[in-house]
Amino acid sequence: MPALYLVRHAIAEDRGPKYPDDTVRPLTREGKSRMKAIAAGLRTLEPGIKVILASPLARAQSTAEILRNGLKGDLPVETFEELTPGTPPEDVAVALGRFKNVSAIALVGHEPDLGQLAAWLIGAEEPLQFKKGGICRIDVAGLPPKKRGRLNWLATPKMLRGLA
Repeated sequence: MPALYLVRHAIAEDRGPKYPDDTVRPLTREGKSRMKAIAAGLRTLEPGIKVILASPLARAQSTAEILRNGLKGDLPVETFEELTPGTPPEDVAVALGRFKNVSAIALVGHEPDLGQLAAWLIGAEEPLQFKKGGICRIDVAGLPPKKRGRLNWLATPKMLRGLA
């Protein structure tokens, strides 16, 4: 069963006049620091991630790089356009079919989209809630995933930092 790790990006700079283009908002210093600890905590769970797919937005790309470095592997990080905010869960699922031979994938994205994707994957009526840096693992029967995946765990950033 392939494992999907849904990862919400780390703490980013606030929207506003300094960053009128939401796609380029960077992570804060605190966000980077906390994400390093989150990645170290995730590493203790031996996730076996083979590829990291990230939204094209700057904060997700940076989070994906921190995750890759924290997992201590030479993992590929790929931009995955389907993680752009507003993409329906069904479209993300179909696009994951390109990775049908991969056993574990991290998807770095945004709320509320990740919560909606998680709900779609497990057949829940309400979206799951992800704090910035939060991660869940959903096991699916195959890729592209169909509904009826199994939520293996959902961890807050504080929980993951505690594992580090």
